[in-house]
Amino acid sequence: MPWTTPALKDVRKLTRDYVVSALGIKSIIPNSNLRIISDAMGGLGHSSLRYIDWLARQLLPDTAETEWLDRHGQIWLVNADGTTGRKSAAFATGTATATGINGIILAAGTLATYGDTDFQVSADTMLGSGPTTVVPIEALDPGAIGNVDSGETLALVTPISGVDSDLTVIELTGGTDTETDEQLRMRILQRIQKPPMGGSDEDYVTWALAVNGVTRAWCYPLEQGAGSVSVRFMCDDLRADNHGIPNGDDVKRVADYLDTQRPVAVKDFYVTAPIPYPYSLTISGLTPDTPDVRARIETALHDMEFERLQPGSTLYRSWVDEAISSVVGEESHELIFTTLVMPSNGYLPILGTITYA
Repeated sequence: MPWTTPALKDVRKLTRDYVVSALGIKSIIPNSNLRIISDAMGGLGHSSLRYIDWLARQLLPDTAETEWLDRHGQIWLVNADGTTGRKSAAFATGTATATGINGIILAAGTLATYGDTDFQVSADTMLGSGPTTVVPIEALDPGAIGNVDSGETLALVTPISGVDSDLTVIELTGGTDTETDEQLRMRILQRIQKPPMGGSDEDYVTWALAVNGVTRAWCYPLEQGAGSVSVRFMCDDLRADNHGIPNGDDVKRVADYLDTQRPVAVKDFYVTAPIPYPYSLTISGLTPDTPDVRARIETALHDMEFERLQPGSTLYRSWVDEAISSVVGEESHELIFTTLVMPSNGYLPILGTITYA
């Protein structure tokens, strides 16, 4: 049974009972010096017990609060960029097109904005004779807030004579938020429970998770024959607009880092993104059928995918039914869905369309 700190009134009563027993008296007179001293000592003892209770939770990473969790991370984890502990937020970088008079230089440090996010030109760029010129751009605010969809426009903060006031985004990606407590906690526990083994399956998972933006990873030894190792991973936050499926740049970053860590004796080594395998389902008789309940159902299904699924795994009907039934506010439903088997290890089930009948 786990330890819990006794209530203050119980500690005070124990202290009074001890004083009565030690002095051999029948009771303590209310508001007497003896009663006040007993209660004060009981309160002091209660505070000490509460502190010990709190400290015990901080000494283990599965219950530690943020400040102490960071301390555990600093001790246990080394990231792909050489830092230790929690993975820091990263800045988005990319390119945009600028238009204007041929020969004008768009200087490095020129500021532009998109919503509440600031960007700057990262290198001096001379506008060419063509209709547009590609300009390197980087976000000044770290995190996913710096990722901007292709085709969106950045507005120059200060107008420049001969240059149009808007820059059109070609690509602005790579911005990642600071690792959350739960993501950090998961990595620490994995490092403790599955220590380095010189190139085991779990070592590849640990190395992949050390790369900024990676949230899940899996290793498939011997998939491509004797001596081969295949690694697949997800960037659930960084590539949220693509169901978490990593792009080519993400695959290269992970492959480059794993190449510095893996045993040289591995014959064939592959890092790939999972292939999305969209699935659809029909829900009938949903009670109550409200927008809030429908939104919670979609969230619950995404959570189920995150916790249970990996490339190549079977999506069982019972898992889908359980996720829907766990939604707060849902009372009853009928599910039309058949257990889904993946054609190979490369495919990952991804929620497609939910039809409400």
